Amino acid sequence: MTTTTTTRAAAPATAGPRALAVEIVVPVHNEVSTLDSSIRRLHAHLATELPFPVRITIADNASTDGTWTLATALAHTLPGVHAVHLPQKGRGHALRTVWTASDAAVLAYMDVDLSTDLAALLPLVAPLLSGHSDLAIGTRLSRGSRVVRGAKREVVSRCYNLLLRGTLAARFSDAQCGFKAIRKDVADELLPLVEDAGWFFDTELLVLAERAGLRIHEVPVDWVDDPDSRVDLVATALADLRGIARVGRALATGALPLAQLRAKLGRADLPAGLARQLTRFAGIGVLSTAVHLGLYALLRSGLGTLTANLLALLIATVANTAANRRLTFGVTGSRHRWQHQVEGLLVLSLGLAVTSGALAALTAAVPDAGRTAELAALIVANLAATVLRFLLFRAWVFHPRRSR
Repeated sequence: MTTTTTTRAAAPATAGPRALAVEIVVPVHNEVSTLDSSIRRLHAHLATELPFPVRITIADNASTDGTWTLATALAHTLPGVHAVHLPQKGRGHALRTVWTASDAAVLAYMDVDLSTDLAALLPLVAPLLSGHSDLAIGTRLSRGSRVVRGAKREVVSRCYNLLLRGTLAARFSDAQCGFKAIRKDVADELLPLVEDAGWFFDTELLVLAERAGLRIHEVPVDWVDDPDSRVDLVATALADLRGIARVGRALATGALPLAQLRAKLGRADLPAGLARQLTRFAGIGVLSTAVHLGLYALLRSGLGTLTANLLALLIATVANTAANRRLTFGVTGSRHRWQHQVEGLLVLSLGLAVTSGALAALTAAVPDAGRTAELAALIVANLAATVLRFLLFRAWVFHPRRSR
């Protein structure tokens, strides 16, 4: 890991400071034209609207204009304003550096243009200070938000968040709104695992937090697009795609210690939402049933009815257990993998009893039943076996207490 040398500037300390509740980081790069007005506006808002100690830290990312000079002047003029100079660019790098060194209970950041209405700041940090939530994000994509921006950025933003839902199964609504907060104790655990140092930092942090079972609070915001934004959409989009692929691989291979995070951060006993589990379990079940039926039809040509069903069900169940382990119940890594497969096979025995019983009953009732009737009986039996499998998976095989 590269060591970064930082330079700090701050106003003289006053006597008897209270414990710092929130530190707000404002990352900047060549923002000399907007920095003074934005920081003064933010400082005035904090002084009148937030009833607890707050520090503003201007994080200068290798600016080449007069941004650092102005940031230093503001830090020496306005109480509670600090400035940090970083020789390396990158919003993620700036946030990681300042947040890691912070002594505040809650860490936040916002864009220097203050596109987000500051009235949303207290609702953003309050659930974190109370301990109700672990992270909080401003969202421009909820019904309660009021957003003014061009069609191009609107389409890009919505497409990006849809992409995250389809590839990383993200449930948060707005990954890139520059208005977020996190509890310090949570940040200390998550930041070492976040690799990106640029714009994808937000997304990676949120995906990791969500997969670790942490509670993410969303605040609808009023947001006005900055017409002078210098974000390179093409370069940012390509970097984001690379980030999605990298995080997707890490999730698929179990490289991230999600179970350990859940246990350490106190969310291990919170099961994933029942509706989401049912949706994923049903999708995997449909695919598994198709595999089961396809294999049965293929094996039935050379094997007896019960033998063909046994082999087809065995192969489909091993795949089903592995898929549900990772995708439905969020268990990753190799720990307990074979135990889960053995227990999945025990659940299979019940499924085998149900499906084989259905075939036996069909043969007894209709001795000359054709393949179509056999497949129909298997479909009905599989539905019953699927309900039983979900209940056993949720309450026994993949229960959070047993997957630590």
